[in-house]
Amino acid sequence: MTRFLMVCLGGAFGTGARYLFGGWAQRALGTAFPYGTLIINLVGSFLLAVIMHLSLEVGLIPANARVVLATGVMGGFTTYSTFNYETLKLLQGGSVGMGALNLSATVVGCLIAGVLGLVVAKALS
Repeated sequence: MTRFLMVCLGGAFGTGARYLFGGWAQRALGTAFPYGTLIINLVGSFLLAVIMHLSLEVGLIPANARVVLATGVMGGFTTYSTFNYETLKLLQGGSVGMGALNLSATVVGCLIAGVLGLVVAKALS
């Protein structure tokens, strides 16, 4: 039960961070493109790769902390459901180019961010 509550608290922290960061991105970068969602997914992919490597491969993050960070915090922070909805809205609105840009930038960018996260985690360990 304690692990469950910690995951819930981590999720609350992650969703709060997503809310704050998404609002900042809209104010700073505008609303013509879902920059906040893209940046959050890139950062989340990077951080999740770091957390998992440092926990599973190196042992620097204990199992309970890994579950809280990966499932709770990162689960609340990353926004793939929002990404999907925003991409569909762009496509439905006739912005096929912007929809394709969002799709490709998110998929390719998150893969690159994940690789970079592993590289940084390996360098730190």
